[in-house]
Formats: sequence, C-alpha cells, structure tokens
Amino acid sequence: MKIAMVSEHASPLATRAGLGGADGGGQNVFVADLAAEMGRQGHDVTVYTRRDSAGLPHRVRLAPGVTVEHVPAGPPEPVPKDDLLPLMAEFGAHLRRRWAPAPPHVVHAHFWMSGLAALQAAEALREPGGSGPGGSGPGAAAPAVPVVQTFHALGTVKRRHQGGRDTSPDERIRLEAAIGRTADTVIATCSDESRELLRMGVPRERIAVVPCGVDLERFRPDAPLRPPVLGDPDGPPGLDGYGHRLVVLSRLVERKGVDTAIEALTQIPGAELLVAGGPPPGDLDADPEVARLRAVARAAGVAGRVTFLGRIGRDEVPALLRSAQVVVTLPWYEPFGMVPLEAMACGVPVVATGVGGHLDSIVDGVTGVHVPPRRPGETARRIRGLLADPTRRTAMGFAGSDRARARYSWTRIARETLAVYERASARNEVAV
Repeated sequence: MKIAMVSEHASPLATRAGLGGADGGGQNVFVADLAAEMGRQGHDVTVYTRRDSAGLPHRVRLAPGVTVEHVPAGPPEPVPKDDLLPLMAEFGAHLRRRWAPAPPHVVHAHFWMSGLAALQAAEALREPGGSGPGGSGPGAAAPAVPVVQTFHALGTVKRRHQGGRDTSPDERIRLEAAIGRTADTVIATCSDESRELLRMGVPRERIAVVPCGVDLERFRPDAPLRPPVLGDPDGPPGLDGYGHRLVVLSRLVERKGVDTAIEALTQIPGAELLVAGGPPPGDLDADPEVARLRAVARAAGVAGRVTFLGRIGRDEVPALLRSAQVVVTLPWYEPFGMVPLEAMACGVPVVATGVGGHLDSIVDGVTGVHVPPRRPGETARRIRGLLADPTRRTAMGFAGSDRARARYSWTRIARETLAVYERASARNEVAV
C-alpha cells in the first residue's frame, strides 16, 4: 500500500535526538515505529510533519520504505502545538497539492489537528473536477481517499482532568467530534478511549481498537543496566540504603504526575528516584516545571534522593529502565502509555495509575500494580510492598516480558493497523 501518515507536530525524526520535551513523547515514537514496521513489511510510507526549522531538508529517509516530508505551514520555527490550529488550512492545502498527481491508498492522521488537515486534503481530491485519477475533466471526481484517525489524546478527557489548566484551543472538543464522525475509521489505542469516542457520537462500527506497540529488539531484559547514580554500586540492596532505584520516564508536564512520585518517596526510606525527560541536561535549571518539581522535593525532604536526568536518547532508555527495581508512571489520565510497555519488555515491574491505556496493558497484580492518580500514600505503600518482595518482582518481570512479546510487538500492531486500512478502503469504495 501507498500510505500517507500525517503527524503535524510530532515528527518521527525527533526520536533520534531524544524525547521528553513538552511536545515530544509517545506520539513521535508511535509514528516512527509504526511507519518503520510498515516499511519492513513492504509498504511505501510517507510521514508529513510541519517544517519547524529553516534548515530542514524537504525529504528525509527515516527507514527502508519510509520517508519524512517537511510541510511548509507557518513560520519555519518551533510553535507550541496548542498554537498550531490556524496553520492547518495551509498544511491541508499543501497535502492536497502533494497528493493530487498520485493520491495515497490511505491516509492515517495522528492527533486531531492532523485529522483536520488530512480530511481537508482528502475532501478536496473528491470534488468534481478535482485533480487526481478520475478528476481530469469537468464533473469528474477523483476516487475517495480513506482517512483513518488516531487521536492519541482527546480534548474531552484532557478538559475533564485539567479543567482551567487546559491550554488547548477552545474549538478542540467540537472539532474532534466532527473529525471522529467524518473519518472513515477511528483507531482507539485502548478500550477506555473507544468508550469515550462513543460518547462523542462516533459510530460504533467506525471504531477499531489497536494498541501501541513496543520495539522488542531495543527493549529486552537480557542487556546491560545503567550504573547507579546516588547509591554505592557495591552496597547491598535494601530499604535502609540506596539499593533500590525507582525510575520515572516522562514528559515533564503537570498531568504526568511526577510530583506524586516525589511525594511518595517520603514514605519509601532509602530509595532513589531518577526522573528522565524534559529539556536537555544543560537546560534543566531554566525549566519552570523542573523548578516546580525540585521545590516539591525540597518541601518533602527528599531532594537528596531525586535526580533529574533531563532528556536522554532513545538508545539510553532500555538500560535505564532495566536498572530500576520498579518503573513508576503516575499520570492523571493516559491515552495509552508507552513507558509501561517498554518497562514490561525489559522485565521490570510497573507501578502505574489505573487509567486509560494502563488498564489494558498492565495486568494488575501480574505484570505490575495499578494505583489511583494523585495518591502518594497509596503509591508508596504499593511500591514498598514490591521492594520488600524480590520474588514477586521477578515473577512480574517475567510476566511483563512475556505479555509484551505476545501482544505488543510492532509486527503484530502493524498488521492489525493494515487490516483497519483495508476495511476502511473497502467501506469507502462501497460508499462511493
């Protein structure tokens, strides 16, 4: 298949330089790994993302069969994703011109604003007299190009949990509902999201659930660890010394619940907490969220046991996760959550909030533990239980690794996604 992926703010190329910034995280990885796997399976994939630097080349080869194209929409400089909506008409017009001579077989839009641009371009190609095969003369219409939508996050959920702190455009919820009802298929990444889509009015028959995947070559249990940071590498493990390591890998935004992990540390004597993500290490001191989290650590009396690593490269992540006794991920809400999968694939148990995609990926009590959001006391109690029981941690590690390999390989996820594409194409042809 000739596949067009649209990811307006989350470039897959960002995975090469390390993630963790305010607008750089799971979606970048998702698009990069899904596209690369589809390329491996013999498909022709082009990912369209906004040009955010004047020095970027027009086209970049990401992987065999996969090309990234930088779309000129707005200034060639970084723009926060919440400010990109006015640029989507220009983005969509570029896609229409780009696809007119030879439309893709399917368009897969990632995030709601990508959906706006993709639907605009696809609809323009359908118009009578439009360009493309079948659109060569007056009154002729080009064949319909099916559009598949993955939201990655929903405005209704964000508004519910963040309230007045939600910085999304006011139009987001209305436009997401319109996109969901217009796209040929909406892929939900978890069962919780599929229920939210139904409440938004998306027809049940147009919803498919396909989770995220994990790179099983990169994330595996039998590989090196990251060396200790605070602890004595020769000291015995135990709650009375720096023998236990907790790791948080996250974008540093408030809703990710990093402050909950820091507050929980007050009730976990001796353990160290490594926080990876955010700006590059040299810029940590100037970052307002890092300043807020450091203040939380000082107020809790655990500043000496919390280390902020800053943004780390993808190649460094597996060793960091494997060095932990427990990986902790405590967002208030989570559309899917790739870090738990990566930890599970590395054979490390996870303590995670029982929200969104975590409810599907983490089997509570088997591959990890669910805790309520914003409950540091309960979180600490569950972590202490795991740290005190190495046999249980080992069993969870084996179970998590097995589950990641059985259900979440990118090979399987790509095949399930391609099946969605084929069904959307067939439904589209019948409708036409």
